[in-house]
Amino acid sequence: MTKASGGATSDEELARRARAGDAPAFDALVNRYQERVYRLSRRLTGNRADAEDALQDTFLQVFRRLSTFRGESRFSTWLYRIATNTALMACRSRARRRTEPLDAYLPQFDRGGRHARDVDHARASRADEILEQRRLARAVQSALQRLPELYRVPFVLRDLEDLDTAEVASVLKATPAAVRQRVHRARLMMRGYLSHLVGVEP
Repeated sequence: MTKASGGATSDEELARRARAGDAPAFDALVNRYQERVYRLSRRLTGNRADAEDALQDTFLQVFRRLSTFRGESRFSTWLYRIATNTALMACRSRARRRTEPLDAYLPQFDRGGRHARDVDHARASRADEILEQRRLARAVQSALQRLPELYRVPFVLRDLEDLDTAEVASVLKATPAAVRQRVHRARLMMRGYLSHLVGVEP
């Protein structure tokens, strides 16, 4: 199959042509994915400079490794795997100040299985809404960076990049069950932290 929806040439066909030395085919893949790769890198690294470096490094690696792409998975899955690993390497290579983890914002239960602290469910429901509010965009990005990498990466891929669970599992070489568990824990931490922010907003 060489055509994608809408009559456009498929990613896999472009990759095949690029592997054979067709420079315009590679340029077409870059044009098709550069915005998505930058957005993913920005969310994983937390800053523009690292995201720009990761974007360049991602497509450099894609170019160098095209011969290893055999079409056993979708091209987008293969690309997301490279982009994710590249962004994480950018995170690890830069010395960063230690930040408080979000574990403290997970729900707490007593021995009887009841919430160990009062929970304002109305406030918690508002936590999801503030993800889209421009005035808290920086706080949300900061919160993302405070998520442990184990949870941040699947959360970004699943909830922010809208990949389905199976594709996230393929990107991360994890089981779908592990992805669901990590995304769920990330949501709990983010929701707890953002609920806290809502509580202190004037």
